[in-house]
Amino acid sequence: MDYMEIREQICDVCHKMWQLGWVAANDGNVSVKLPDGNFLVTPTGISKSFITPEKLVIIDSGMNVLSAEGAYKPSSEIKMHMRCYTEREDVGAVVHAHPPTATGYAVAGKSLDEYSMIETVIAIGSIPLTPYGTPSTDEVPEAIAPYLAEHDVLLLQNHGALTVGCDLITAYYRMETLELFAKISLTAHLLGGAREIDKPQIDKLLYLRENYYHVTGRHPGYKHYNNKN
Repeated sequence: MDYMEIREQICDVCHKMWQLGWVAANDGNVSVKLPDGNFLVTPTGISKSFITPEKLVIIDSGMNVLSAEGAYKPSSEIKMHMRCYTEREDVGAVVHAHPPTATGYAVAGKSLDEYSMIETVIAIGSIPLTPYGTPSTDEVPEAIAPYLAEHDVLLLQNHGALTVGCDLITAYYRMETLELFAKISLTAHLLGGAREIDKPQIDKLLYLRENYYHVTGRHPGYKHYNNKN
């Protein structure tokens, strides 16, 4: 994939997030690690519905702007993105958005840490709620850092959601999985509560994840589930 293809892919993801109602106004940001070790990122102050390939910004690992059209600057949340790349060499892309149902959990101070849906157990496991951090400061990177070793999907308290992946489409799909799971979880609780999957069945699902589906990324495994029982 050449740089223009990556630029177009970022724009596709931004447009999809806006169309799905995961971002409004200037919300959300996307970044991709390039083969040369630099990063292609969405600019600050622009609606994701208006993003075009030439508006994307290239920065280095020190967050210095290497290429930008006009006065465009990288996302104000770039420190959060860079912390993901620093903590995880396997991360090739980062997506931050405010999907309404998942963000509702984050605003309510609730994690999505139940093992109740087969596809979610396989794809991402439990979803923690990270501590509150002031956007655009070092507080958010510090808040998420302890969770990145085991999780590819995070809820940000009073803020939104963050997903990482080996590539952009993987990170985007994880955001889709998160929001669908949040909707299903909310419906289940309205019906009296979610019924979690038994541990032996979780063992089987994690075996499938590793041996048949070959899902990339990290997974909290049984640790969180065992702590609840």
